[in-house]
Amino acid sequence: MEEAPDSQAGERRRDAGATRQRLLEAARDLFAERGYEKATVRDIAERAGANQALLFRYFGSKQGLLTEVVARGGLEQLRATPPEELFETALRSMLTSSATGTADRSLEVYLRSIGRGDEAAGTLRELGGQYQSALAALSGAKDGALRADLAMAWLLGIGLMRTVVAREPLASADPDTVCRLVLDTLDHLWSAPESGTE
Repeated sequence: MEEAPDSQAGERRRDAGATRQRLLEAARDLFAERGYEKATVRDIAERAGANQALLFRYFGSKQGLLTEVVARGGLEQLRATPPEELFETALRSMLTSSATGTADRSLEVYLRSIGRGDEAAGTLRELGGQYQSALAALSGAKDGALRADLAMAWLLGIGLMRTVVAREPLASADPDTVCRLVLDTLDHLWSAPESGTE
């Protein structure tokens, strides 16, 4: 018995959706592991079990793929997380990102890709700018943007030492312990008097 045309079209849409998702997941992982420049289109397609031509059909370019990876991870996290929980959420995500299948590896992608190519720079700058804006609102101080940049520098420094450099004891430290130590200190950053005031 022949399959109805509508059924075939539905099957193709499901297959296309599944392939697109596999490409996003493969790109997310390879960008996080190698950085934007070193993650080749060929390697992404191979890891996803897909043809390179499909990557270009669905995303237009490698940069388009990076934009969607960042949007699905970091930018979605920004939209879905209250500002007062954003730093802890990002920190915990980064501390546990070595677990297989972790959905949000956007900070790892950021760490391994920023400053390594003009093609990726705009997308990653946008992500950094939106994190800064959300965090700056937490202090209410005139120098809130500076405080947000300091918090982000600490967050990215922790990520660099843990996931890129793999420096011990941070690389294997318990995520709850790291979060407790960092968040206790971070509270002071948000509440400290502004420069030049007592």
